[in-house]
Amino acid sequence: MFNRHSKDISILHRLSYIVMNNSSSNPSFFLRVRCISKTCSDPSQSFTVSYLKEKLGFSPESAMAAGRYLFFKTPDKPDSAIAFLEKHGFSKTQIKKIIAIQPGLLYSNAEKTLLPKLEFFLSKGVSSPELTKILFCNPKILACSLEKNIVPCFNQLINVLQSDSKAMTAIKRYPFLFSRKLDAYLSPNISILRDNGVPESNIISMFNYHPISFVVNPDQFKEIVKKVKEMGFNPLVLKFILAVIVFRKVSKPAMERKFDVYKKWGWSELEIWEAFRRYPNVMETSEEKIVAIMDFLVNKMGFQSLLIANQPSVFGRSFEKRIVPRGLFAQDLLSKGLIKNLGLSTLFDTSEKVFVQMFVNKYECKAPELLLLYKEKQDLATGGKYRSG
Repeated sequence: MFNRHSKDISILHRLSYIVMNNSSSNPSFFLRVRCISKTCSDPSQSFTVSYLKEKLGFSPESAMAAGRYLFFKTPDKPDSAIAFLEKHGFSKTQIKKIIAIQPGLLYSNAEKTLLPKLEFFLSKGVSSPELTKILFCNPKILACSLEKNIVPCFNQLINVLQSDSKAMTAIKRYPFLFSRKLDAYLSPNISILRDNGVPESNIISMFNYHPISFVVNPDQFKEIVKKVKEMGFNPLVLKFILAVIVFRKVSKPAMERKFDVYKKWGWSELEIWEAFRRYPNVMETSEEKIVAIMDFLVNKMGFQSLLIANQPSVFGRSFEKRIVPRGLFAQDLLSKGLIKNLGLSTLFDTSEKVFVQMFVNKYECKAPELLLLYKEKQDLATGGKYRSG
């Protein structure tokens, strides 16, 4: 009896706290009150939990977890929300995940609150399948306020990228931009780059491909920019901002592990940093890929290890699709006496079209089987014998 009385008092205290610390503008207020008010009942017996299991295929545990934030006695409203999502291209599997992350969407008046958000994105040029992918990746967008969150966030992206299409490209690459405080992070960091002389075109180009790298504490971002500048990178050159992005993305322990791998192939610390200055992505390449590339080029093809340090762009090429087939093909050309030597850049940095013109079509009269031979090397590389891990 005493325990039950204590439990009721505890519930009242919790309710009181929520009422005193929430305003009517907080959309989760009533959900949390309902959650607490149900603590004395068995949620596994509720209509809500049964609905989630039967309608969406939730496990008992998942249904009970989501049911803590939901309470409805009839299926009318959740059925309407689910039908709306299905109508707009979401599969049952996608809807299940979305509701697991944002159960409150089942309370939505879909036509009033969800439809305007979809129409906004579609008006910006995104296709329906692309929009479905964005919202599935970050369902919290559907719970955001269109006027207070989505539109201001999109406008900030336009201010940086100077076009709707580029803003949508950034969102497609990283849908969680809507979950970040862009005014507190993005704007100050863009200003830091501008103040250090980075051209607007370079900022736009790199943000479009690496949007999350710009959303970080401004003090931390400022230190990274300072470090890159002290290393001798020219702010006017694209490599400057590439180096900033690498330092932003790769943790210090991960960078130290990559240093250890390069050192095992005979590179000194100075030579590793020189390679980084030539091609910052040497520190973004996985340890497995570094080992695979070095092993193939040094042990299979006979290149000197330090020659690779002087031409580090090779680490940005696909191991299976470019390095292996071209390397094996080049060995065949050498064995046939058609070429005497090959540079790393010529071999791996040229486009596919240029490579075929230079090394396949050029010797077609002397060795008409070369194109077939090259295709065989491509099939061998992608067939599983050579993998970068």
